Amino acid sequence: MDASRRQQYLDALGIVSWVRRDRAAAVSSTDASVMPEAAEPQPADSFLKDEPVKPAAAGGWEALEAAVAHCAACALHRSRTHTVFGVGDHHARLMIIGEAPGAEEDRQGEPFVGRAGQLLNAMLRAIGLDRSQVFIANILKCRPPGNRNPQADEVKACIHFLQQQVALVRPRAILAVGGVAAHNLLQTDDAVGRLRSRMHTYGEENTPLLVTYHPAYLLRRPEEKAKAWQDLQKLHGLLQAD
Repeated sequence: MDASRRQQYLDALGIVSWVRRDRAAAVSSTDASVMPEAAEPQPADSFLKDEPVKPAAAGGWEALEAAVAHCAACALHRSRTHTVFGVGDHHARLMIIGEAPGAEEDRQGEPFVGRAGQLLNAMLRAIGLDRSQVFIANILKCRPPGNRNPQADEVKACIHFLQQQVALVRPRAILAVGGVAAHNLLQTDDAVGRLRSRMHTYGEENTPLLVTYHPAYLLRRPEEKAKAWQDLQKLHGLLQAD
């Protein structure tokens, strides 16, 4: 990776990089709403290699989305505005999994919108990806009241939807963002700080899974963005290796 492109990636994440004054000035902004644009995403065939259309799980995408929209398996259906099914490329090589919808996601019916979504988009651009090239979903499809963490019974009632999405997408890699996603996907109570340093696998196909900090956490703790950048570099290498 050449120096100028690497600096653009770091700028997109709001990570300060010390450079010689005669070459460039350090960038110190950490607000996702004013992050500079990163380099144009690489063409899909240069980073996301062409893949044949994958066979769908029983029922396919339309049946699954309809099942989510009409689900009343737990109490969360009573307070939701919209279900948040997921969004993106149905044949993506990368699947991003978060925890549960927040207030803005509940209003719009789409995961990772608002400031956390803007930062996630910047994180994707930092490794040459556009949001439309990945598939984004959550552990839960409905918002818990007050944005609290999902309860065990809610995860149990909802997780099969996510499992079917993974089976349909058949991603080359999964990125779990935040503790709730990591703990439920990996069945562990280890802290994100420990989980992010290791390679994991998920499901019967042993899909490679990496863990990183949730964008909402990074907005509160911008000093952790450097660690998230390390995670993104590892993810970039994993997707390029195939």
